Amino acid sequence: MSDDRSLERSPLDTDRIRELVWRLAFPSMLAQFVNVLYSIVDRMYIGNIPDIGPAALAGAGVCGPIVTLISSFASWVGVGGAPLMSIRMGQKHMRAASRIVANCFVLLTGMAVLIMAVTFLLKDRLLVWFGASPAIFPYADAYLTWYLLGTVFALLATGMNQFIICQGFAKTGMLSVVLGAVCNIALDPVFIFVLDMGVKGAAIATVLSQMVSCACVLGFLFSKRPTVRITFGSYRRRVMEQVLAVGLSPFLIIATDSILIIVMNMVIQRYGGSQGDMLLTCNTIVQSFMLIITMPLGGITGGTQTIMGYNYGAGRPDRIRRAEKHVVLLGLAFTSLMFLIAHMVPEVFVQIFTREPEYVETTVRSIRVYTMCIIPLAVQYTVVDGFTGMGIAKVAVSLSLFRKLLYFLGMLVFPALFGAAAVFYAEPVSDLIACMSSSITFLTLSGKILGDNRRL
Repeated sequence: MSDDRSLERSPLDTDRIRELVWRLAFPSMLAQFVNVLYSIVDRMYIGNIPDIGPAALAGAGVCGPIVTLISSFASWVGVGGAPLMSIRMGQKHMRAASRIVANCFVLLTGMAVLIMAVTFLLKDRLLVWFGASPAIFPYADAYLTWYLLGTVFALLATGMNQFIICQGFAKTGMLSVVLGAVCNIALDPVFIFVLDMGVKGAAIATVLSQMVSCACVLGFLFSKRPTVRITFGSYRRRVMEQVLAVGLSPFLIIATDSILIIVMNMVIQRYGGSQGDMLLTCNTIVQSFMLIITMPLGGITGGTQTIMGYNYGAGRPDRIRRAEKHVVLLGLAFTSLMFLIAHMVPEVFVQIFTREPEYVETTVRSIRVYTMCIIPLAVQYTVVDGFTGMGIAKVAVSLSLFRKLLYFLGMLVFPALFGAAAVFYAEPVSDLIACMSSSITFLTLSGKILGDNRRL
């Protein structure tokens, strides 16, 4: 038995579950909401560039899923390592927890450098394959080229921030994201309009802002404030493999989301005909609105994973069940609010990006279709992230991939039968069916899993 067990009890052992959920969920939710501002603010300013706004916005839309795909590697390591660290902390194995953080830092740094190099080599081909027509390619190329220079900062800021949040420093984690977003909001108009750098300026402003966030995250994790800090040494292949196994679910959720949006752009161009570029611009705005829903929702369910992981390691299934109940109620309240906004005043959001009547009308209609079943999406997120937090990666991955498969099939079938605009119906159909399948899976397996919580 480890001598770490002499450590005093954590608030995760003793505090009321409802207070814990709210204390961790709200800062994480707000941090993710602010994080969304990186892309939304960029797109907002880009869409309002005189003369080239709609085409430039479509170019940024092509880059969007590529950028998100790159950032999904941060979740693979960060969300993969954080629950394992929480479990070890719950078991009072602090040396093992420290070893996980050290391995995740090295793994994420090496991964970021490799991704940046490979993407640079394939950049032009990727943009053409993923829907950039000749009219919008120059804008997509300018944005992605400069964004890639900040890959290391972006991945470290996002991935290592998980190790701040899961130690109970949710406000500190939120602050690092807020600071970066505020810098982005302030720098965007300077680089885009004052310095007349256009789309390239938006990417440069984003990179500089990510550098600020990265400095905050690493500065905290190297300091003496957190219980588990970044250290050097004790690198183990087995630890890295375990992190990647647990993080596979959130990685696949984000990565497949990005791939599906890329496929969606390709489908729109194939079936959209002369309206292809216009529909691509509209889809960029629709996906921006969805980020306001899915990212904060992921903040609620992901930010509370440490409760699941810690109490799973501590052998407290009663606290896990109570936490799941509060998380799903909080998620349902949030998605209900966003449903009302999406169906009552979507034009307010759309007009931030463009005021051209045809674009506004098409995008408003698409948002209403796309968000028809977002309320039950809270159940899917709670179940998948709950299993991920407890290290039950296989179940989480299966549920995630099932929803993506439904979405993928809908994207291929609906436009072929009913035209390009029908592609937006794939989302509500997949959301509704995925909610039902996740609920059945949780009710079926939770008793067995929580009764066997000493496996890890």
